[in-house]
Amino acid sequence: MERSELFDLMGELQLYGMKAAFDEIMATAIKRQHEPQRIIGDLLTAEINEKQARSIKYQLTIAKLPLAKNLDDFSSCSTLSAGSMSEPRSSSPPILLSENGRASSLTPR
Repeated sequence: MERSELFDLMGELQLYGMKAAFDEIMATAIKRQHEPQRIIGDLLTAEINEKQARSIKYQLTIAKLPLAKNLDDFSSCSTLSAGSMSEPRSSSPPILLSENGRASSLTPR
């Protein structure tokens, strides 16, 4: 089957991750003489990674988070001194977020 036919089928099946990674995976597979199972596994992994990245991008879009700012966006009158960084402003304990998004405090239970 020709490359263009494979790409048409991948597009029809909405396998955009496979389509994007196909040339690189095939070049590596030919050079290193990978087994067909390894090639298919690499293509499926590329597809899964692309779907996860697209899902995260979509979730960030619908979350409507404020735009990121850089140092130039901040007013020069709101600079922090070293002394203002030493003590927290509120009496509540700091909250940490784990990799899975769960919050935990630093206070002992």
